[in-house]
Amino acid sequence: MTSDDRHEVAELIYISINHWYQVHGMPAIFAGGPAVCNIFFDTYEALDPQCGIVAIDEESGIVIGSCFYHPREHHVSLGIMTVHPNHFGAGAGRALLDWIVELSSVQNKPVRLTQSALNVDSFSLYSKAGFVPRHAYQDMILEIPATGLDFACTAVANVRSATLADIPTLVELEMQVAGISRAQDYEFLIRNDDGNWHLSVYVCPDSGKLLGFLGSCSHLATNLMGPGVSLDEETAIALLASELNRQRGRTPVFLVPVEADKIVRAAYAWGARNCEMHFCQILGDYTPFAGVNIPTFMPETG
Repeated sequence: MTSDDRHEVAELIYISINHWYQVHGMPAIFAGGPAVCNIFFDTYEALDPQCGIVAIDEESGIVIGSCFYHPREHHVSLGIMTVHPNHFGAGAGRALLDWIVELSSVQNKPVRLTQSALNVDSFSLYSKAGFVPRHAYQDMILEIPATGLDFACTAVANVRSATLADIPTLVELEMQVAGISRAQDYEFLIRNDDGNWHLSVYVCPDSGKLLGFLGSCSHLATNLMGPGVSLDEETAIALLASELNRQRGRTPVFLVPVEADKIVRAAYAWGARNCEMHFCQILGDYTPFAGVNIPTFMPETG
């Protein structure tokens, strides 16, 4: 993928994902025209230059499929992968996936992704390639009033914005909880050069130790909470409450581990509702989570 593909890839993402949801009786994910999806190319290129690939139709020369990936110290994350609906079933998705799997094999790293449980065709593609669903998440959506939400969560007082000085601790914490680390992703969210990102940390008032972190994106095309990890659900609730309240007048989406009943009940109490389900799927070595993992689709975590 090159910079010349930027607009074509954005249109591909916009058309393919909206088409899939609409033909399955659900509303479109994106609105405002294909240009809103330029954020995907721009974000992935800023994080990992030239870590995108495209599938080209041999006859027309047009882009019919695209995929981004993040090579990290302990894994490779597979980012958003799309195929034009006119070319569904032509093998473009499998060709893109095979390319990423070969890359990870050469690097001797597992591949991780977060994948919709509703899209059984995509699920089958990954499963046939050897990916295993290791964790399930409830997708929840919450309308935030312009005045903010009145959260009954006093622990929010222990949440502050992350700084670059926190990065070594964030690396240690995610390694402890999820067995992966990605310092450049944390730095990207903290620097927030394009104004769409934020990262919070929870600091224990007694020990001063950092017990969790959570990011968010406020862009029109991807208003999401995450990525984040925490040592316990109470910490995750405080982080989620704080980040959600930064999204005033918006309707963000966030993923909650299905077994995290305290977080789920808190989200329902705030007025959240379910909108989908996702799986964390991994090809290769997997370390069970030792805490709460809240993934997102960008930067992709799995």
